[in-house]
Amino acid sequence: MTVVGPFGLSVRDQALEADVQAGLAAVEEGLLDATKSEVPFITEAAQHLVRAGGKRFRPLLALLAAQFGDPDAPGIVPAAVVVELTHLATLYHDDVMDEADVRRGVPSANSRWDNSVAVLTGDFLFARASHILADLGPEAVRIQAEAFERLVTGQILETAGPRDGRDPVAHYLDVIGGKTGSLIAVAGRFGAMMSGADDRIVDVLTQYGERLGVAFQLADDVLDIASDSHESGKTPGTDLREGIPTLPVLRLHEQARLLGAEEDKALCELLASDLSDDDRHREALTRLRAHPALEQARRDTVRYAEDARAVLEPLPECDAKAALVQLCDAVVHRAG
Repeated sequence: MTVVGPFGLSVRDQALEADVQAGLAAVEEGLLDATKSEVPFITEAAQHLVRAGGKRFRPLLALLAAQFGDPDAPGIVPAAVVVELTHLATLYHDDVMDEADVRRGVPSANSRWDNSVAVLTGDFLFARASHILADLGPEAVRIQAEAFERLVTGQILETAGPRDGRDPVAHYLDVIGGKTGSLIAVAGRFGAMMSGADDRIVDVLTQYGERLGVAFQLADDVLDIASDSHESGKTPGTDLREGIPTLPVLRLHEQARLLGAEEDKALCELLASDLSDDDRHREALTRLRAHPALEQARRDTVRYAEDARAVLEPLPECDAKAALVQLCDAVVHRAG
């Protein structure tokens, strides 16, 4: 059993391992090639997060999905590069909106340079992704455009907040279905589609990616509270400091509303205060880490990962399917 890809994913078949390792290496080469510019500064900024590493979760999913067709088909690696470039571009923009200082264990682009450079670099990556996508055909362009629309819509909905009378947790799950699930679904869809897999299999892997993407984001929500920067590669409590209501915070508010405990109300008030103060931020993190709402968020993560696992049932038994099942376990493990 050999370890490949993010989270120490292990595969039992040497041929599958070789395919995945070769594919990930080709994706890495493609990312570096796509982020080169005739302007040296643009190359430096565009490759900043590429060279910082990362889980390459989306390319890995595309490569595993391709195992259900022809894994050597020419469109698979470029499609995986497109999805990862799009993801990287959103990280540049997210860090500006979140005023984050650290990303993937290195200074974020906005803190190393400034917000303008970070935003424009993200735009540059979107442009390069579109250039590659154009060679994959109009159907691929349409799929990516629809996913990108969902991604942006999710971001806008997060900013706008739930409409009156809407359950905040349900609203939030819709948000991350757009912001995160949509692009991970495309990774599964592109991998299967570019490999020439049966339409039924393409649909299964698209649904799997959507559900796993939600679980992946929920695990990130838990990590934002529960981990330190060494574990997560970014500043802990970034969303908390910015007042972004991730799932642990929403579960806290839900419990405070339903049970009315004074200590829960007091913690809600602390979270609503100015957390730019380091001492107050540290206290909020400590108290939320000890609150049952964090454990509830972990259970939600497990539930979505189990939903993703269940979607895989119609797929033929093979090592690629076993690896996809392991990804569900790995996502849950990230959440503790």
